[in-house]
Amino acid sequence: MRAISRRALACGTSAMIMLSTGAAMGQGAAPPGDLEEIIVTAQRRSERLQDVPVTVTAFSAEEIEQARLRQIDDIASRTPGLNFDAFPASQPRITIRGIGSSDRGAAGDPSSAVFLDEVYLGRPAAVAFDAFDVSRIEVLKGPQGTLYGRNVVGGAVNVVTNRPQLDRTEGGVELTAGNYERLEAAGVVNVPLVDGKWAARASGAWRTHDGYVRNTFTGGRVEDQDTRSGRLHLYGEPSEAVRLLLTVDGTRDRATGPAQHVLDLDPTDPMSALWTVDRNRKYTAGSEEGYQDRDTWGVRGQLDWDLPFATVTYLGAWRDLDYHAAYDFDGGNSSTNPVGISGGNDEASSFSSHELRLGALPESRIQWVAGLYNFNSDTDRVDSLVIDMGRPATEIYNQAAKLNSYAAFGDVTVPLDDRFSVIAGLRYSRDEKEYTVSNTAGTAVLRGSERFAVSVSDTYNAWTWRAGGQYKLDRDHQFYGMVSRGFKSGGFQDTPGSAAEAADGFEPEYATQYELGQKGSFLDGRVVWNNTIYLMKYTDLQTRRTLPNLSIVTENAGKATIKGYETYLSWRLFAGARMTATYGYTDATFDRFEPEPGEDYAGNRLSRTPKHKIVLSPSYETGFADGSSLLFAADYRYESMIFDDNANDGPERRPATHFVDGRIVYTAASGQWTASLWGKNLTNEVTRTFQAVFLGANFGAYNPPRTYGATLGWRF
Repeated sequence: MRAISRRALACGTSAMIMLSTGAAMGQGAAPPGDLEEIIVTAQRRSERLQDVPVTVTAFSAEEIEQARLRQIDDIASRTPGLNFDAFPASQPRITIRGIGSSDRGAAGDPSSAVFLDEVYLGRPAAVAFDAFDVSRIEVLKGPQGTLYGRNVVGGAVNVVTNRPQLDRTEGGVELTAGNYERLEAAGVVNVPLVDGKWAARASGAWRTHDGYVRNTFTGGRVEDQDTRSGRLHLYGEPSEAVRLLLTVDGTRDRATGPAQHVLDLDPTDPMSALWTVDRNRKYTAGSEEGYQDRDTWGVRGQLDWDLPFATVTYLGAWRDLDYHAAYDFDGGNSSTNPVGISGGNDEASSFSSHELRLGALPESRIQWVAGLYNFNSDTDRVDSLVIDMGRPATEIYNQAAKLNSYAAFGDVTVPLDDRFSVIAGLRYSRDEKEYTVSNTAGTAVLRGSERFAVSVSDTYNAWTWRAGGQYKLDRDHQFYGMVSRGFKSGGFQDTPGSAAEAADGFEPEYATQYELGQKGSFLDGRVVWNNTIYLMKYTDLQTRRTLPNLSIVTENAGKATIKGYETYLSWRLFAGARMTATYGYTDATFDRFEPEPGEDYAGNRLSRTPKHKIVLSPSYETGFADGSSLLFAADYRYESMIFDDNANDGPERRPATHFVDGRIVYTAASGQWTASLWGKNLTNEVTRTFQAVFLGANFGAYNPPRTYGATLGWRF
């Protein structure tokens, strides 16, 4: 594969030179192409995506709407280098370029994070939003922090909602019906207020469907959905120099499941004789249907004040999370399994952030930003595990964590001439954590008889940075190089087996990324082709491991090297026809990791990271004499095999997958009416979305089956 990648890169470089020559020779000979330009704020200022010297995958509002990108897993399925995993689905685990975290404990942090309108969603279960009335979604890959408030080591997903418009009244309604009794409704309205100086924008969505899986023991269905979300913006420009945006949003989510199965047996464990393999995705036989309930909401305020030399911005937010989940882990009951495994999580979190920054005006020759940031969180969490061998044995862990995070950051882009610019950024972070964990409840038989209540605290400091350069051949072509360093603070164990384990925290992890990139628009704008190669040195990465006493701890795993290549191609083949293709190659392996004496994982692949990921999206739009149009579009996605465990030698692996989605969209001549027929997973592909070996078996869950429906939209 290394040889193939080198040849592909060499061919790509040669092709870019030829295309650049053709584009230069053809300038002025033909009208510009009609590929849309996406404006992003990856560098905390509005820029064309093609002008940004970082690797960003961006989804426009039109693509989000037509392809039904509703949740974070929809974004992950179409983004090379981004992977999504969850157990249960209401607590997503996000991995970007091989860097992710399985730690959901009260004292842990995600390695790759989600931001909603620049506000950090600090807990996994808080990643709950509806992508209706969204302007764009940006996926930033690699360490972030000299520009974004909260430092992340792997990357960030930034969801940007539509802001109120001062000069017009507009709105729309969207209705959907589909299989599994799917019913959805969404709406938005924008209203100017107070002589055009203020405006309000309200949006809401309600989405339901029946369970994908039938529970043969309870008679019900699991893996259903009942989600309600809403958002209200109030925006004003009381003067030419002042802009104010106030937002309140919330999501209420109710679901059953997940549907668990015994996927494989572990022949090295004598307890494997207790289990029977069950790989029928359509059915489960759990002793309970379980529940996944979460309520999260927040308020946000942003003030921008233009001074003669810069813009002052204050961004403040407060969010609340109330989360409850219970599930049958083994997918069986007393009539099928001699052992029953179940568990649950209860969490109440609140977190707030404050950011004050000063940034250069858009017309400034030197672009810069400097700021101060503070993030605070307070989390109470209960994790429970029950193993029933005729007599239930229960472990209950109570966790309470407080985090106070402070940072100062700055970033500058200095043009040395009309083509070449140098870029540099620096950040200082300080995280203060206080944590208490106890297992004073339960039957005290799973992980020994020791009962404890331990309180610990620690402080983590780090300097992180980025430095690089950007060279623009012309408006349509650039090359860039960047070195960036990221940091994620340490933490403490959520389900330790003893007081000693509880007091033994884990250290921060660091990643240094070296990246070279090219972005180009060719053939008079009909082709956009971007390429990136990168090398990442990852040290002290935080990994989860099950100990012989069944306790699960997070520890630092030594070193890893991640190498990759990503390419994006969008081509208007002819009038109405377009092909978009993306490919990501990720080689993520441990350099040093010895979890136990005699165990050496050096050379193993990092978990949940496919080597190859391809997304192909052909489309064709034809117009009619009355001005209406019909769009035919499809998406093909391929992911190579994934290891779900760092050992790389057990049954925890997912075979390669092939997914196909499709849609037909009719747009009326007025542009006000749209009607679409759509389908997801049209080939009914079956893959594992979660799996873990425990007590002699590999337990896991499957992806949703084929879904389809019709959507009617109206705008005014």
